[in-house]
Amino acid sequence: MRRTSGAAFLLSGLFVCGLSCGGSGPQITVGSKNFSEQDLLGEIVAQWIERTTDLQVRRRLHLGGTFISHRALLAGEIDVYVEYTGTAFTAILEQTPVSDPDSVFRAVRTEYADRYELEWFAPLGFENTFAMLVRRSTADSLRLRTLTDAAAYSDEWVAGFGSEFMEREDGFRGLSEAYGLGFRSPPRVMDLGLLYRALASGEIDLTAGNSTDGRIEALDLVMLMDDRRYFPPYEGAVVARRAALDRHPALRTALQELSAKIDTDEMRSLNRAVDVEGRDYRAVAGDWVERTLAGGG
Repeated sequence: MRRTSGAAFLLSGLFVCGLSCGGSGPQITVGSKNFSEQDLLGEIVAQWIERTTDLQVRRRLHLGGTFISHRALLAGEIDVYVEYTGTAFTAILEQTPVSDPDSVFRAVRTEYADRYELEWFAPLGFENTFAMLVRRSTADSLRLRTLTDAAAYSDEWVAGFGSEFMEREDGFRGLSEAYGLGFRSPPRVMDLGLLYRALASGEIDLTAGNSTDGRIEALDLVMLMDDRRYFPPYEGAVVARRAALDRHPALRTALQELSAKIDTDEMRSLNRAVDVEGRDYRAVAGDWVERTLAGGG
């Protein structure tokens, strides 16, 4: 997502009241980016707060990409959303990707606190890295396991990526340089929701998906190994405004309790329930919250 495209419109048009708007009690606004995993995570956070505190929760889900969501947080139009450590490190802090998870988390936690008065909570327990995907038939016929393997054939392929991947510091340009990727034509820029089926149908030959996406298995796609460790870690974690946390101590406690609650396999299963099985993300989130509070998560 471009850093400026649509941001001003969204922030002025979507958000018209602050923490005290609506309802009779203290209110927190939970946001999310604009893909199904983020809708799920936003709803999980919202329902968790509702179930474990007396706070009322407003939802501003499916806002847009990284930069729009970050700016909404800075503007106080949302109070909480889930971000990914490597995304914050490279896209927001504009740092060169590094592979050590602890170093990346320490850096984003410190810099967000110092620059933005935002607090990172310990990771939720899963990582959602970029998944460089090909069809299984392609992987099998060419014996592809790694991105290095794929680079030898990429000049015969058509690639398709989301707009944010094309522009990010940890996206297409750096990946192409790291692996010497060259394609038959410039990559097609497509909506994230269309990329998987475009790959499965043969419209494109390579894309960047999300490693926790349930559609990878459902569409029989293969994730190529990042053997040169280009991508940084992308651990999902809650980020919140310090002002909201200071105003509502119960919010900090509730968000702390979410840490280490969702591992990668479970996140993939939750995504599959929405994207493959067609269940409503609010119901899937509610089931998870109910099960976890009952001690089954």
